[in-house]
Amino acid sequence: MTNAKINDIRDRLIVALDVPTIWDAYRIVSALGDQGTFYKIGYRLAFAGGLDLARQLVSEGKKVFLDLKLHDIGNTVTEGVESLTKLGVTFLTVHAYPQTMRGAVEGRGDAALKLLAVTALTSYDDTDLRDAGYKLAVRDLVRLRAEQARTTGIDGIVCSAAETEIVRDVIGKDMVIVTPGIRPAGSAAGDQKRTLTPGEAIRAGADHLVVGRPVIRASDPRAAASAIMDEIASVS
Repeated sequence: MTNAKINDIRDRLIVALDVPTIWDAYRIVSALGDQGTFYKIGYRLAFAGGLDLARQLVSEGKKVFLDLKLHDIGNTVTEGVESLTKLGVTFLTVHAYPQTMRGAVEGRGDAALKLLAVTALTSYDDTDLRDAGYKLAVRDLVRLRAEQARTTGIDGIVCSAAETEIVRDVIGKDMVIVTPGIRPAGSAAGDQKRTLTPGEAIRAGADHLVVGRPVIRASDPRAAASAIMDEIASVS
């Protein structure tokens, strides 16, 4: 899936529904209206009714990125992914460990679900990786995991926009790159350590941008989303 295969510019912006309840999520979806076509549901919301919300959004013609970052023994991942294929969501994340990725691909089978492998969290820097026992720098770990993902049948990579060029060089044009940690100019970085603006991320080769707080906490979420889409369009 390359940039040219994304027919609607709105689909390039994935709005992160990082809120505590499905009612908060519905308010955001309602505020965005037709400007919101693609939504991310992560741990917090998934554990508070978010899977039912995912079904509802899909039934309304929206696309859903289920960001669960699955990681377990291969068979358990296989069974979990097999269950999740029934939701009709577009993307599902797993951690980019080879056994985990192979299990996910087996569980996905022939379903339309696209599997994304998470390389290194955008809140991590080299110090965080050393604290976790890794000897590799972030960029080296991202490259290694992208190489491993390419050979397992995974459909795309989740990585910081700062590593997008590295990943694109490894995986080629046909796999998807989804970049979280996007911050429009003037936005606070928060707990993200490797961020770029929407325009910078698209120029670096990202297909989809995940944006949460700058949209969902804006006084006018629709206007905030529209501004990001305008920036995406200006460099696409």
